[in-house]
Amino acid sequence: MLRRYALVLGLIDHPTQRKQHVGKVPLIGGLAIFMGVTAGAACYGHFHWFIKVLIDTTMLLTLLGALDDRFDLSVRERLVIQTVAILTVIATTGVYIHTLGTIFGYEIELGWLGYPFTVVAVIGLVNAFNMMDGIDGLAGCLEMVSIAAITLFVGMGPLHETVVLLALLATASLPYLLANLGLVGRKIFLGDAGSTLIGYLLAWVLIRMTQLPEAHMSPVNVLWCVALPVFDTLAVMVRRMRQGKSPFKPDRGHIHHIMLGCGFGPRKTLLALIGLAGSFAFIGVAISHGIASAGVNLMIFCLTLVAYIWTTTRVWARQEAAREHAQATTPWTARGHAVATPASVGVGLVSSAGTIEPSSRLGRPGLGSGLKPSIEGNSFRSALREPPR
Repeated sequence: MLRRYALVLGLIDHPTQRKQHVGKVPLIGGLAIFMGVTAGAACYGHFHWFIKVLIDTTMLLTLLGALDDRFDLSVRERLVIQTVAILTVIATTGVYIHTLGTIFGYEIELGWLGYPFTVVAVIGLVNAFNMMDGIDGLAGCLEMVSIAAITLFVGMGPLHETVVLLALLATASLPYLLANLGLVGRKIFLGDAGSTLIGYLLAWVLIRMTQLPEAHMSPVNVLWCVALPVFDTLAVMVRRMRQGKSPFKPDRGHIHHIMLGCGFGPRKTLLALIGLAGSFAFIGVAISHGIASAGVNLMIFCLTLVAYIWTTTRVWARQEAAREHAQATTPWTARGHAVATPASVGVGLVSSAGTIEPSSRLGRPGLGSGLKPSIEGNSFRSALREPPR
């Protein structure tokens, strides 16, 4: 239904240097998922006040994501509206992160710091899923892994309504995944509307589950449910800040970009990351059942995070070094197609404009670099400055 309106609404994703897909793809996945969730919620009709407020504010942020897809809003505008939505939920329901649980025998109560901490936590997970939406099916499949992990942790006990909301989200996401992966119909993309919706709903579900005494779920456990998006977002932000860049500036340094650079195809990368996310969730479930201490659980989580950041940063640095080396040794120059002269000339490269390009631009002295002569632009006759016959 939405596909026919995508062009009119301007919800079309065009290929760019960073977005390397083929053709123009509608950005309607998020809107379709939201319509599915709200239709299911209306049919169910027995939700607590918290769930109703959550769905209302989700509508606001889904529309914000659609506007971002259409007009490319600034980071400041998005953060302001997201903060307003989060504070609205806190003010009307009283649900927020007021405790981090018992760590090494001490109850960590946040007091008034719980309000800004909740805002940062929700916005952080929203942007984590936004950043992971880089290859077909990845954000949606990670959502499914998170929902499955949450269900394993809490079951269907006192949080029945919250689990029903997760079931609605998973069910509404299935048609999108089938279309996005090319299994049914034509391709569509999730868009910022979809990644915002997924991150926002999962964040609030996890907060509610950890802040209710009857849930018996440690706040540390929820970290394992969304470990891969959190790990990758923190790793990318740390690397960007070390480079003196904005942590919100997009680039191609996420885990899926790194795996693609290692030679994995999109489908193999998707399957590998689903397995990695599932492994993190399984580790969290095993630790929560085998180790009673939340402090030890948190230490293992932090050590895993450090190992992830160290590993991905090293692999990314090697890939960047290889790309820079390839660019430095290429026989092409920014001002034209360079032509390598025979080694006897020993002066560098002759560009298609007929000017001499110093061979130092290639990062090597002279022309003894094994570059093959190329007949493009000027011929060898012009390169050697031979008189016409």
